[in-house]
Amino acid sequence: MRPPSVDALARELAVTGLPHPLLVDVARAAIDAGAPESAAARAADLARALLQPVVNATGVLLHTNLGRAPVDVSVPARFTNLEFDLTTGRRGSRHGHAATLLARAAGAEAALVVNNGAAAVMLVLAALARDRDVAVSRGELVEIGGGFRVPEVMAQSGARLREVGTTNRTRLADYAAADADVVLKVHQSNYRIVGFTEAVDVRQLATLGRPVVVDQGSGLLDAATPWLADGPPAWLRGEPAVKQTLAAGADLVTCSGDKLLGGPQAGVIFGRRDLVDRCGRHPLARALRPGQLVLAALQETAMAYLRRDGDAIPFWRMATVPAAELRRRAAALGVGEVIDTVAVAGAGSLPGFEIPSAGIALDGDHSEGLRMADPPVIGRVHQARTLLDLRTVDPADDPLVAKAAAACMS
Repeated sequence: MRPPSVDALARELAVTGLPHPLLVDVARAAIDAGAPESAAARAADLARALLQPVVNATGVLLHTNLGRAPVDVSVPARFTNLEFDLTTGRRGSRHGHAATLLARAAGAEAALVVNNGAAAVMLVLAALARDRDVAVSRGELVEIGGGFRVPEVMAQSGARLREVGTTNRTRLADYAAADADVVLKVHQSNYRIVGFTEAVDVRQLATLGRPVVVDQGSGLLDAATPWLADGPPAWLRGEPAVKQTLAAGADLVTCSGDKLLGGPQAGVIFGRRDLVDRCGRHPLARALRPGQLVLAALQETAMAYLRRDGDAIPFWRMATVPAAELRRRAAALGVGEVIDTVAVAGAGSLPGFEIPSAGIALDGDHSEGLRMADPPVIGRVHQARTLLDLRTVDPADDPLVAKAAAACMS
């Protein structure tokens, strides 16, 4: 039997909404495989591989695979004053918008925004410590997501690593003996060492008389959380914050924008104006700078902090919903068994801390069926049951969860 023409088969797939060149690729692959009838399934697989919204019902608030913090920002299709000073009519700086607001919210002299947290660390070290020694505790030489390690990021900056102390115990005398040019303190983020331990806090490190850089990681701006009406939740206790770290004597603090800060993927450098300016003048700053969409989203996030409006930041809105409200929503879904669960921050933030939550359980593994829903619903499977945690689901998406779960059960 003669196979169909590639173009004819591609046109039959037009209902998928995919551009014709992609449908041609799909049709050709199906015909080459001797299975032209597989073209529709191949097109569906291609559509699912494209970036699209999903419903996060995993209970992981900052799910790295799902884009970490959800950002609710709409940007009109217009030009902006990204690098234009509306007062003087001259060229301006892209660092004068979101970064200025974030610095104000964190009580810092200045701030600089780059494209992610690792980039912030690399830029700081390149600007302050290229061909110089940087002291880091052995217990803080962590590996972050994707297999990237702090020593490797440091090496790309041109700084020389000086390991001090031991994995579980590092003292101020260890830093002093290293006689390094810069001291780097790294938040362990995704693990904790307990038991026979000792570490040096920022206030002690500041007495060494050398620039102290703290990779704070999670992006918590202020431990007092003035943007939350009820103050800091119990699960946040002990998490270092940018404002308090600077007040303790850190010269620069770096963090991620898409973790507890609740914004888009970005890295932020907070601290002394002269040092932040030095970072901004470094050639790498141009290579690592973000675009206007990221800066617009960060500006909206910073404005919410300054208004003390935590409800305007999706992460904080989801993280602070009372568990009783989640149980009520779970019951209203009308499908599955209502259960108490525990959510986590995720993305290497708050390791070991759990947030009381609630959701529904479906008997059996329904993860594939849920992924095929429109939009896809992502849950987790535990002990032969599919759990859908509402801590990470926007209330507006509850009907979508209910529909997808009911379809799986039927």
